[in-house]
Amino acid sequence: MPQPLTPITLPANQPKQFYRGGAAIAELRGGGAREYGPEDWVASTTTMFGKDTDGLTRLPDGRWLRDAVRADPVGWLGEAHVAAFGGSTALLVKLLDAGQRLPVHFHPDDAFARRHFDSHFGKTEAWIVVGTSEQDATVYAGFRRSQSLATVSDWVRDQDAPSMLGALNSIRVRPGDTVFIPAGLPHAIGAGVFVVELQQPTDFSLTMEWRDFLGAPERGHLGLGFDTALRALDTSGWDEERLRTLVRTTGAEPDGTVDLLATGAAEFFRADRLCPAGGALGLDPSFAVLVVLAGSGALRTAHGTEHALGRGDTVVVPHGAGELELTGDVTVVRCRPPRPTRGG
Repeated sequence: MPQPLTPITLPANQPKQFYRGGAAIAELRGGGAREYGPEDWVASTTTMFGKDTDGLTRLPDGRWLRDAVRADPVGWLGEAHVAAFGGSTALLVKLLDAGQRLPVHFHPDDAFARRHFDSHFGKTEAWIVVGTSEQDATVYAGFRRSQSLATVSDWVRDQDAPSMLGALNSIRVRPGDTVFIPAGLPHAIGAGVFVVELQQPTDFSLTMEWRDFLGAPERGHLGLGFDTALRALDTSGWDEERLRTLVRTTGAEPDGTVDLLATGAAEFFRADRLCPAGGALGLDPSFAVLVVLAGSGALRTAHGTEHALGRGDTVVVPHGAGELELTGDVTVVRCRPPRPTRGG
C-alpha cells in the first residue's frame, strides 16, 4: 500500500541569474550568499526560458518535483485542480532578493502566451515584501501617464533607461506590503527589496531595458522582435487611485490568517500569512508552498504525522496530505494556486 503524501522540506534552488543579490536569502536560510543567487525557485516545476532543467526543483529523494507531480497529479494537486488546470501546479514561487535594481520589463498575458509561446499560461505575478535593506526601498509599477507605443518603441530602440524608469510610478515599500503585477504592466524592483514572489508558472520576461543587463536585444524580446513583444505592453496610465487597486499594506494585521494580495490576484494565485501565535490554525487540503519567515512550529497532517518547521524553511505541501494543523510561535507565508473553478 503506497505511503500517504506528506509535506516535504526543500533545499535551496538558485539557478544563475543576470543580476546580483541573494544575501537576504542566505540570511533567512542560514546558508552562504552567492554573487548571482538572487532567486530561489521554490517547489518549481517550471524551467528557465529556453532551458531543459534549469529552474526545476529536485526533491530530497532525487526526483524532479515535476516528475513526481506528473506521476500522481491527483495526489499532489487534487481532483478539482486537475480538472481545471491539468497536471500543472499553476504556480511558481520564488524568493527574490534584489542586490541591484532590476531592469524595466513586463510579461505577456495568457492570450499572448498562447499565440507566441504555445503556453496555457502568461505571467501575472505578485510581490510580498518580507525585507528591505535600503532606507528608501522602492519598486516601480505602471506608467504614471498613458504613453504612445511609438514613444515606448523609441525608448527601447535608443535604450533610454532614464525615460523608461522615470515614466513609471515609484512605490516606497516596507515589510508586509504587497504589490500585484498584472500581465502587461511595466515594472521593476529596486535594490534592497526582498520578496516572496508568486507568479504563473512560466519564465516569459519581455525586457525593455536590456542593454546594461542582458547584453543582447534578443534576450529582451525572447526572439519575437520588439515590434511584436511590445504589443503585450500595457501603455495606459496608472494614477494613484488606480494604483491603489494593486497595493496592500498588511504589516499591522493581527495574528491568525491574513489574506495578503489585492482582489484581482485571486484569479491567478492566493497567498496568506499564517501566525498561530502559540495556538493552532486549521488548513484545508491544498497544494501549497510554505515559506517560514520567523519562529518555529509544526504541521500535523490528517494521517497523524508531524512535520517540524523553522525559520528559513521552504516546504511543498501536496493536496493528498489532507487537512493540516499549524502550531507554534511561527510566521508562515502560504502560497497556493487559484481556486479550481474552471472545469471542476
